[in-house]
Amino acid sequence: MVEVKLHDIGEGMTEGEVIQYFVKVGDMVQADQPLVEVQTDKMVAELPSPVSGKVKDIVVDHGSLVSVGTTLLVLETKDEKTDEPVTEKVEELVTQKKRPDSERMDLIETPKKQKRFIMAAPYTRKIAREFSVDIEEITGTGPRGRITVKDVYDYVKKRDQIKTNEKLPAAENNPSQEKVIMEQERRPRKGRNDLIQDHKLEVIPFRGRRKQIAKKMAHSLFTIPHVTHFEEADLTELSAYRNELKAMNIHISAAAFFIKAMTVALKQYPVFNAKLDEENEVIYLEKEYNIGIATDTEDGLIVPVIHHADRLSVRQIHNQLKTLTLKAQEGRLEPAEMRNGTFTVSNVGPLGSIGATPIINYPETGLIAFHKTKKMPVVMENDEIHIRSIMTMSMSFDHRVADGATAVAFTNRFKQLIENPKVWPIEFA
Repeated sequence: MVEVKLHDIGEGMTEGEVIQYFVKVGDMVQADQPLVEVQTDKMVAELPSPVSGKVKDIVVDHGSLVSVGTTLLVLETKDEKTDEPVTEKVEELVTQKKRPDSERMDLIETPKKQKRFIMAAPYTRKIAREFSVDIEEITGTGPRGRITVKDVYDYVKKRDQIKTNEKLPAAENNPSQEKVIMEQERRPRKGRNDLIQDHKLEVIPFRGRRKQIAKKMAHSLFTIPHVTHFEEADLTELSAYRNELKAMNIHISAAAFFIKAMTVALKQYPVFNAKLDEENEVIYLEKEYNIGIATDTEDGLIVPVIHHADRLSVRQIHNQLKTLTLKAQEGRLEPAEMRNGTFTVSNVGPLGSIGATPIINYPETGLIAFHKTKKMPVVMENDEIHIRSIMTMSMSFDHRVADGATAVAFTNRFKQLIENPKVWPIEFA
């Protein structure tokens, strides 16, 4: 027997939620065939079969939250020499979970249902399971047919309304029955489960990615003495430059310019591309410039990383930014795409933000947020008033590692770069 366990598929991962199994007891599987889908604190991942064999038992039910090292299912293989099943100390585990023979026969003889590809976040799938809904029956209204939480709730309301009408066909014409219903509605609820059942209390599970975000934010805030520095940048010239590039069929986002300029500024002020090791009393100045991109998803904040951003052209940064953002929103990021960040940026301007005090992505030293760009009257050097495109920025930094004057110098350098995009070398290849 071979036990398929939940292994560490992400940096610092300690637990995961079993979303769904792609196999059932009795199925024959091939090596590397996906067996189970698991939601970790950072991503949704498929665990492949380590060997070819037969599914002997499914130990953990879908929807369960389990720690790393937990056995999820058991495979039966054949020994190459004796052609007999290889046995390990899992027989007791298998016996405890063994189903009746009749159930096994039903599982084996029932033809497989043709599954369609479902686009839905793990949290959306969980809500569907809690209301006993087959998510394949729901039509998604999100981008590219993605099923949203609202789609699930709308489906449940419609289903429950049908059930209510079926159970109480004569309620409108039966005064006594209507009176009973009114009395039941006036009756005080006994607890949370009753409220949840009647859809009067919405519950959001505090685990998985949401729980991990909370742990990281609390740890960062209570470990790092945060200081936030605010600044404004004039993006008028950058906007004009981007329009010139568009006329040449070169489409580059403003965020790509920001990231490229950030790497230039970080090289001149490396203390912000650093990590503090208090135990050994040293500050490590990172030699790689891996820029984390704070990304809002349906399941919460996630930070994919553009590695070696200093070596990439603006166009390459633009393309990676688009790819990583899409993969983050669809839950398709690989562990390597979220590791080894050295500095994080958050572009919240498109959402309408005008300011914030961002929390640092521990153990990094700094994080800068780009806010809304607005047209404003600005007094120029010749005392003339011009309408300019002004963006606000907020930079949080670790005051143990750097001081305010250094933070001001750093943001001033970054500001100088993006306000004058034509005076510093920018590669587009």
